[in-house]
Amino acid sequence: MSQDQWSFVDRYISDRLVGPDAALDAALRANAAAGLPAIDVSPPQGKFLHVLARSIGARKILEVGTLGGYSTIWLARALPADGRLVTLEAEPAYAKVAAQNIARAGLSHLVDLRVGPALKTLPELQREGAGPFDLAFIDADKPNNANYFALALKLSRPGGLIVVDNVVRDGAVVDPASPDPTAQGARALFEAFEAEPRVAATALQTVGAKGWDGFALAIVNSV
Repeated sequence: MSQDQWSFVDRYISDRLVGPDAALDAALRANAAAGLPAIDVSPPQGKFLHVLARSIGARKILEVGTLGGYSTIWLARALPADGRLVTLEAEPAYAKVAAQNIARAGLSHLVDLRVGPALKTLPELQREGAGPFDLAFIDADKPNNANYFALALKLSRPGGLIVVDNVVRDGAVVDPASPDPTAQGARALFEAFEAEPRVAATALQTVGAKGWDGFALAIVNSV
């Protein structure tokens, strides 16, 4: 199988199960026009997050890494009318684009967009008593994945889910000598899962328009 075939299958899935969406399509166009990196989740991955959030009846969602708000829109749409999504973005320029995309999608009333390094804003959320969250989605700078997981766990409820994107890194996760800091961040995350008795975790490899990667999924047993 080639990258072209993986991308073709992703397009097939999108055409059949996602379809065109004015707000989401506009968000991607706005992100590209603003020069944001094209590292958003794919449409099938976005809908997966949406379905996952709905399947657990999520009312409060935490997102670490907003970028231009594409995944934020998918997640916020899974919330009830009185739900809340707190999303964290370190780059002010990205957050500005995300806020416009979220507003265009009619979701600003559900989304609390915080700007600043997540290693600072996550402890602030804990001090505020912002949790517990039903679902946390971590898709930020990969070397800090284990740190984000530890902080998200403190903000989660028993039975809540923590999802971490990009944990396979073209297979580099299995190489302890990899010079890639993102691969080392993925390895640190797996080690944190393995050592943490309060969660049950697994990971799945994925292929598609975004290449060969994967995501980790943990359910919180206790906090």
